[in-house]
Amino acid sequence: MKRKLAALEKVEADLPALQRKIRTDPSSYHDDFVNQYSQYQSLYELFEASPTTTDDSGLVRLRDLVDFVSHVADCYPSLTKGFAGQLTRLLEIHHVTLESELRDKLVGSLVLLRRKETIDSQALLQILWPLLISTPSKSLRALLFSKILNDLRTSNNKATNHKLNRSMQTTCYNLIASNPSSPKGLWAVKLTRELWKRQVWADAKAVSIMEAAALSQDAKVVTGGVRFFLGGDQEREEAADDDSEAEEGVDVRKLKHQAGINKKNDKRMKEVREAKKKIKKQERKKNAPHPLNFSALHLLNDPQGFAEKLFQQHLQPSQPKVKLNLEQKLLVLNLVSRLVGLHKLTVITLYSYFLKYLTPRQPSVTSFLASLAQATHSLVPPDVLEPLVQKIANEFVSEAAASEVASAGLNGIREICVRQPLAMNETLLQDLVQYRKSKDKGTQMAARGLLSLYRDVGAEMLKKRDRGRDAALKLRHTTTNEGGIAAARRFGQVEEGGIEGLDLLEKWKEEQGLDEDEDEVKGWENWDAESDGSESSGGWINVESDGEDIDVSDSEDEREKKQKADKLAKTTTSEEKENMDDAASRTTASLEPEAALAREEAKISKLATTRILTPADLTKLHELRQSTALLNNLPSAKRRKLAAQAAAAKAAKHADDAVTASDITGPSKLSHKNNKEERIAIAKGYRDGVIREGGREEGNDHRSTTARRKEKKAAEGKSTTNREKARKKNFMMTLGKAKRKGKRSLVEQRGILKAHVDRGKRGGKRGNAGN
Repeated sequence: MKRKLAALEKVEADLPALQRKIRTDPSSYHDDFVNQYSQYQSLYELFEASPTTTDDSGLVRLRDLVDFVSHVADCYPSLTKGFAGQLTRLLEIHHVTLESELRDKLVGSLVLLRRKETIDSQALLQILWPLLISTPSKSLRALLFSKILNDLRTSNNKATNHKLNRSMQTTCYNLIASNPSSPKGLWAVKLTRELWKRQVWADAKAVSIMEAAALSQDAKVVTGGVRFFLGGDQEREEAADDDSEAEEGVDVRKLKHQAGINKKNDKRMKEVREAKKKIKKQERKKNAPHPLNFSALHLLNDPQGFAEKLFQQHLQPSQPKVKLNLEQKLLVLNLVSRLVGLHKLTVITLYSYFLKYLTPRQPSVTSFLASLAQATHSLVPPDVLEPLVQKIANEFVSEAAASEVASAGLNGIREICVRQPLAMNETLLQDLVQYRKSKDKGTQMAARGLLSLYRDVGAEMLKKRDRGRDAALKLRHTTTNEGGIAAARRFGQVEEGGIEGLDLLEKWKEEQGLDEDEDEVKGWENWDAESDGSESSGGWINVESDGEDIDVSDSEDEREKKQKADKLAKTTTSEEKENMDDAASRTTASLEPEAALAREEAKISKLATTRILTPADLTKLHELRQSTALLNNLPSAKRRKLAAQAAAAKAAKHADDAVTASDITGPSKLSHKNNKEERIAIAKGYRDGVIREGGREEGNDHRSTTARRKEKKAAEGKSTTNREKARKKNFMMTLGKAKRKGKRSLVEQRGILKAHVDRGKRGGKRGNAGN
């Protein structure tokens, strides 16, 4: 065997040079390739016969020949038909004992054959995926995972490869579902999360893989699946933002300027061309339709069943199949509560689970409070939440409790009551509101937040002195309209939506006496000219029917009701209508409940349900809203500003956003005294004009205007003026000009001064005076 290896080593060739020649003209170097391929076949057979006795020189020679053949295999497809199968066999049988460099070369050669389309992605993944799961080598697992991930991304680069994605997703799902207690499912979790992050897999099939992972019986797999649902969407958004920021910042103008003033070469021209390509790509992305990236929590097939299984399998049993520590249990609890709050699910046993953890001595108690707030929604029975709110008040909110504990308890109660105001009783609310007079800033703000909440949703539960002006007026108006009985919020009540000010528009149309058909025709006139003029919207398209009248009414009963209403409108004058409305409002309280409900429905404006609002109608509606707002008693400027800030903060926080522990403990930070390092950091930020957390928007910048202007120009990448450059010149460089300036005659000095004055009148060298 050694003699044969020595004979093969004598037939050496410059493989890189031969590779380049073959790529240029394959037919001319056919014999050379056959010679090298025969050497590879001999070394392969020797290695197959005795893999452990092959020396280092034989392994090096085999590695070089494998690299050579894989680069030119597409030039001789008939000769190299079994090459990929031989590499696969070496990896499958000897991947444990193979030398690391040769093993990596075999994996790289298979990927190279996939790029040259000698084998397809399906075959490559069927080779690499079983190796990833079975190999004990950590370095080989990292290499295989990166190759699989890159191949899936490349296959879905230009268009989505649905067939390959379905096959790989099925493989990942079966890996977890076939053996739930195996830790091998972690690779399926990692692959799915990376592809979800890069928006390669963004469908319900990927979510079902992670759902199976969250319900598995291995702690690491469970944690990976739960973390995906809690943070996968945020990772995807951050990755998209990073990609957009990387593409931005290309200054074509600057590159053109540098290419014009510097020496021209191919490198600079290539940079300009690449920058133009990036700009065009960025423009295409801006004009492209935004992809509909649904959240993983919204793509679940059965949220109710998933939440119940998670809670029963990982949190509720006395002898769970998976032993989770406190941090892992909090993650599962966070996911369950997020599902319950987002989809408004009903898991009654979940709320009794919180009772034993609602104590200040419990580690990570703020996370439990945040999870309880997340699991609360308007369809949770108030009698289930009342014991929890009462226990939080008893355990956290008292005069003997620390300020951080009291503020955390009040914030937790407020977050619960935001989602279900009926969980609070009147006596407890009046007691908790008294803490707004506390000396501690955090406790004071938490109590004020609870007070402001119930001024909006339940002012009748507060004492008169605590209701405030707006809440008292609103409550008085409600009491008057309901005949002396204030409208209390009921469990399961859903507020009806509508268009604000629509009744004003209907009343204005009645006063004007406009015909409906003529008004609608005039409302659509010049609509295309008043639109934004975008090319994508081509205005309305007139579609003529085939002579058939289309009736869009729901039933014959509604048609009869409409005809009766039209007859009644024609026979009744406007004065009689007003008298009828006044009489109806006075007798609503005395009518039966069904009759009163029917009367209220009759008072609702039918304008939006009987016709399409034209652009002219929408414009007039906006004017009527503004005029009505001006006529009303508006609050002071300060109160308007605070109300606008509160509305903006409420709008910024979406209903689907999670409640975190920082939402519970955030205001309590105000009561802490900063240590020396924190005070120094705040002072530096205040001095340099940095935005301070929880303080003013920006600090006082005591630097000069010139210094701030220079910093701004430097941040924008701009240079200094010629005059500023001249000031920084070396003295010896300016000595000659200074000497000549001192030797000027009076005539030369007069001419220079006149030229200076004329140039100033013209507006400088460019003559832009008056522009």
